[in-house]
Amino acid sequence: MKNSPIGIFDSGIGGLTIAHSIKELLPNESIIYFGDTKHLPYGEKSAKAIQEFVKNISDFLKNKNCKAIVIACNSASSVAFDVVKENTNNIEVFNVIDPVVDYVNENCNNCNIGVIGTKATISSDIYSEKILQKNKNQKVNSLATPLLAPMIEEGFINEEISKTIIQNYLNNPTLKDINSLILACTHYPLIQKEIEEFYNNEINVIDSANIVAKHIKTKLNNLNLLSDTDNSENQFFVSNYTKSFEKSAKFFFQEEIKLTEITLHQ
Repeated sequence: MKNSPIGIFDSGIGGLTIAHSIKELLPNESIIYFGDTKHLPYGEKSAKAIQEFVKNISDFLKNKNCKAIVIACNSASSVAFDVVKENTNNIEVFNVIDPVVDYVNENCNNCNIGVIGTKATISSDIYSEKILQKNKNQKVNSLATPLLAPMIEEGFINEEISKTIIQNYLNNPTLKDINSLILACTHYPLIQKEIEEFYNNEINVIDSANIVAKHIKTKLNNLNLLSDTDNSENQFFVSNYTKSFEKSAKFFFQEEIKLTEITLHQ
């Protein structure tokens, strides 16, 4: 069981930032990644639609004998975490929200916290609810930034157009006077440097990818589920293949990878 793969999924390829952090921290682990590129972006979909997509994906990963499943998508984590847990019995399930909430409350007290993400994540208000449940003295201001993910997928990074869009969002009065900013979308680590530059490196920009990877390592270690072989294998699947996705996937995972298109049973 300990040498079974870790299943990771996202609405597209943004979750490969999580996969990359997991592989860096746990190089012996095998990974099966699924990007639901046929239905992206989840951030614009209803909770019911996301839950249906996620049920089919978790069935696929369960049938691949994954020892753990990582919901590497904030939108799916916010509205479908319970669906995955109920659908996968004894498989350990991780989302990208709870480890970040724990990090914030362990490292920040009486903070003014900003959250940026997709419409689905922000409208769920899940970060604010979970952070305030643990510490009512925190202040949380959330802002939907729907143009950022497609901008990143199209490769507009560190250019005038990306700087203009980032500045327009971060200048929003909602984010005034924050001292910490949660990047509540798995695409956003790729523009973390530009965001830090906007704030002159004066606020704590919280990248979920490394936090989630560390949390998974600790949990799997406690459960005695860390792989003890160095014969790891990575597989990458998508529900709709294009060459542009494969090119972007390499950019997100920071390694050469091959995408395989599969159709999930509806």
